[in-house]
Amino acid sequence: MGSLLLHLDRTLDELDLPRWGAPDAGSTSLVHTVHQLRTVPLGELGPADLRTLVTQRVALPFVLPLAVRLLVEEPLLDASFYEGDLLLATVSAPAEAWAVLPGVEAQLRVVVTALPAAAVDELPRGGAEALARFAGKG
Repeated sequence: MGSLLLHLDRTLDELDLPRWGAPDAGSTSLVHTVHQLRTVPLGELGPADLRTLVTQRVALPFVLPLAVRLLVEEPLLDASFYEGDLLLATVSAPAEAWAVLPGVEAQLRVVVTALPAAAVDELPRGGAEALARFAGKG
């Protein structure tokens, strides 16, 4: 994760080439949001921004380490909708994204396995199963 921290002043459009350019005129607000987030310096992306990028599977090699950095500090962070939403989005990232980030994946696995059962039980339906799958228990 250390090398990523050197790029916190750069944007996804700079790091995750090719640049996307402007969205099509008839695009949804979500598409406009994702395009806009690609122009924000990595260090300025907030939890809700990261949740959006992770769920849309945009530039995951750059976005997942940032999300995990937040989750190490506060695993059940409420990014947008409910406690644990960033965590559940992050553990649901595809296996191929984690394959290039084994150290980051291991960090998140430690976070997931350390969660108290009571906290896991309070996640929305399917949350506990998603965490178990990620942790290799399911």
